[in-house]
Amino acid sequence: MTHQPSPPRAARLDVVRSHHGEDVVDPYEWLRDKSDPDVIAHLEAENAYTEARTAHLGELQQSIFEEIKGRVQQTDLSVPVRHRDWWYYTRTIEGEQYAVHGRVAVGESPERPELDPGAAPEGEEVLLDGNAEAQGEEFFSLGAFDVTPAGDRLAYAVDTTGDERFDLRVKDLTTGEVVDDAVRGIGYGTAWSADGGHLFYVRVDDAWRPHQVWRHRVGAPAEEDVLVHQEDDERFWMGVGTSRDDRHVIVWLGSKNTSEVRLVDAEDPTGELRVVAPREEGVEYDVEPAGERLWIVHNRDHRDFELAVAPATTTSARDWSTVVPGEDGVRLAGVEAFAGHLVLSLRRDGLTQLQVLPLSGQGRPVGEGYQVPVEEPVYTIETGTNPTYETDTLQVLVESLVTPRSVLDLDLGSGELTLVKQQPVLGGYDPADYQQQRLWATAQDGTQIPISLVARRDAEPDGTHPGLLYGYGSYEISVDPHFSISRLSYLDRGVVHAVAHVRGGGEMGRGWYEEGRMEHKANTFTDFVACADHLVETGWVAPDRLAAEGRSAGGLLMGAVLNLAPERFRVVHAGVAFVDALTTILDPSLPLTVSEWEEWGNPVDSAQIYQLMRSYTPYENIRRVDYPAILATTGLNDTRVFYVEPAKWVARLRETVTSDPQERPILLKTEMVAGHGGKTGRYDAWRETAFEIAFVLDQLGARELVTG
Repeated sequence: MTHQPSPPRAARLDVVRSHHGEDVVDPYEWLRDKSDPDVIAHLEAENAYTEARTAHLGELQQSIFEEIKGRVQQTDLSVPVRHRDWWYYTRTIEGEQYAVHGRVAVGESPERPELDPGAAPEGEEVLLDGNAEAQGEEFFSLGAFDVTPAGDRLAYAVDTTGDERFDLRVKDLTTGEVVDDAVRGIGYGTAWSADGGHLFYVRVDDAWRPHQVWRHRVGAPAEEDVLVHQEDDERFWMGVGTSRDDRHVIVWLGSKNTSEVRLVDAEDPTGELRVVAPREEGVEYDVEPAGERLWIVHNRDHRDFELAVAPATTTSARDWSTVVPGEDGVRLAGVEAFAGHLVLSLRRDGLTQLQVLPLSGQGRPVGEGYQVPVEEPVYTIETGTNPTYETDTLQVLVESLVTPRSVLDLDLGSGELTLVKQQPVLGGYDPADYQQQRLWATAQDGTQIPISLVARRDAEPDGTHPGLLYGYGSYEISVDPHFSISRLSYLDRGVVHAVAHVRGGGEMGRGWYEEGRMEHKANTFTDFVACADHLVETGWVAPDRLAAEGRSAGGLLMGAVLNLAPERFRVVHAGVAFVDALTTILDPSLPLTVSEWEEWGNPVDSAQIYQLMRSYTPYENIRRVDYPAILATTGLNDTRVFYVEPAKWVARLRETVTSDPQERPILLKTEMVAGHGGKTGRYDAWRETAFEIAFVLDQLGARELVTG
């Protein structure tokens, strides 16, 4: 083997952390200051080292990039969605990084226009060309895209660094000119008043917490903006939106376990902000306004949530009347209300469901309705974009591990489904060439953990295959089965791909989440190891050819299972990884820390939580044994998981583990102009994905395409 360069060595500048009678020395905390030239120099040295160590993968990386690009219909058009007098859509153009947002007039026929995905539609009005907006920028992301009810103005918000602070712009859609760019540094989301004269938006504080809602009069200087509400409880985040019936501006306030909703009459934007029901600790609720009533999904009386209805003027939970009671293990995730129907989003047995309830003339549900059918063993079904209240047709999205995302029209009255468009996959893709199934692993405490698995059709559980196991397991976020073009580059090289639906996620209901957080967090990690063992024991993966992957809180999972069972894995990819969790959660001055205490516990006040987090936080529990090859990826401007966490983690891994760095390298790759989501241009993102896949395939000994 050719001798490889030596990795960078971060300077050791000890900082002592003192909590609950314990002093902990941290030699790499100095890497937190990205204004320090030495920090930037270290990150650049790490990038150079990673580039050198992966130089031999250039051809493989390029091949995977070409595979991804070759399967994508690069010039394409989304299914148009009607809102009032226009059909709205996005389209992409071969060679261009970003989407073009456009619309065409409804005209005399109410039928959806048949648009050619290969050309700009006749009569097109371009609302926003992302490529023109991103000209000269290395990063481009939209935090808002909102057209007035009259259709004459567009509000959009732009981030060009990745720090998730956006500059707000208002475009006159008659002239195409930007008529207002006075407001800078806002958070996600906007909401228009009914007349399009006022715009509501959210500001974030120094900890990147959305804590204020402001009202802006279009054309006025930002100094005249009015503070509508300020949330001083640091656990709570805020958001704004508009109800489907366009009658209300909605202000959402929520912590990890408590929420509150306030409404403003969209016809009277300077009017009172009305509380639907005052917050109660531990009670979560969401509101769907619909005419003279509010549909409310809440957990006041059942942990898996239930549906209630109340008058639109309600200001107290005493007015709520139960419509659909809660059911153990069946998580009611949301409701969408239309003039004649309700659509419930549910989770049952680890899979999503849609339930349609017809409404009577008095606006009450009639009977049990029906479930929208899906004929696959593992799948995801969800509602699409449905902005119109008075409609008999619902846009539904269905996909699976082998079925590309499909857009369907559901006739709400008859239940008939009509396929409108399926995501094109070029290059001769055939779902029949692959298999998908649901497996169940037995956890350490006997709990059955679901696994979603996909592989080539000809793969048999004979103990020879390379495999990749993905996991997340926090915040009640579910990793639902989805189709991925880039994943085909794994499958076509014989890799068995699986998702471990570990506790801490939301796949099996609220109890599943509760059993994987706070004092039960260790279940998340041991569940993942149990799933890894199950893949090996059932013969789906060779014991020495298993990779693991996770991002963000899933990166915490990766770091924890590396410390728990490093011998189980050959290679690990940890993206934007939350691996220095205890340091972050101990510092209330850091972004997001206080709001995270309801997820992890408060180690500042609780010695018990401190010791618990101390026992699993990856950075502080690295063992002096052999570890797998590791790729840590991050973004310099990430405001959710700071780059410093993977940077410190990699430095400590290298000085501690005993594995041969030539055979099992530990690499750090930092995008110097990116945030939590990585690169934003689609070609740039595909190249980054190809790099990550190539690294994993090389370590698994699975570089070649499988023939036959």
